[in-house]
Amino acid sequence: MNGARSTSSGSDSEETEETGISVEATPEPSAVLGRLPAEAELQRQLAAAARSRGRTASVAPEIDEIEAELAAIEIEPVDLTEARRRVAETTGEIERLKERVAALRGDARARRAVDAEADETLDDLEAAAAELSAAQTEAIAAEQALERARAEAARNRDERRRRLRLRDRLRNRRRTARRELARSVYPAFRRALAAVPGGDPGAAGAEPSAYDGDPVAASLAAVRVAALDGPVELRGDAARRIEASERSARSLLRAADVRLRGAPGGV
Repeated sequence: MNGARSTSSGSDSEETEETGISVEATPEPSAVLGRLPAEAELQRQLAAAARSRGRTASVAPEIDEIEAELAAIEIEPVDLTEARRRVAETTGEIERLKERVAALRGDARARRAVDAEADETLDDLEAAAAELSAAQTEAIAAEQALERARAEAARNRDERRRRLRLRDRLRNRRRTARRELARSVYPAFRRALAAVPGGDPGAAGAEPSAYDGDPVAASLAAVRVAALDGPVELRGDAARRIEASERSARSLLRAADVRLRGAPGGV
């Protein structure tokens, strides 16, 4: 960053630093596993299953602290352009009035030199000098306002940097939480693979990142591990596999409300 300066585009334009940089809120388990095949990666699905069973990660308190700190950051826009415009206007007015005062003084001297009446000129000179004094006072106030705006813009930049650092920390801690939660239910997931159509426990490996089996079977197993409040909608291959199974969808997925896309009500 370049000190306390702002670009000529207007208000504290460094707001653009954070364009496209955000941290999404942790979705509800039903938002991840409520429709199959799931769009989220396996680790996110398993983390959602763990959360649905009330499990929390060891970094959850730190995540709460970071989120609270982020929520407390408030950054009001600072219009440096308006402050600069006011300084420029008062400076220009001072120069104009200085020239007028100088001209009136010259006119008054010239009149005195020839013993001409100078009262009107002196009255104009007094009025112009008063205007100049007022303009100089206004210019000082404008300069002070600009300095305050620059200081506030600098504080805003510091707060934006802090917010970016916090968001980066939050993303990292949430990744840590997902890994931890996914691993916590992985043994149950491995067992669930043996019960769902197309599942193969041998493809599970030691941890979520090692899974190389069928993704639809993995989603079905993740739902079986979870304890979802809402309905589970099955579409495409997921629905076809359940329909072809000899067991009921509720029994296979251990879910109270399973709906096949296009079917009237639960299964």
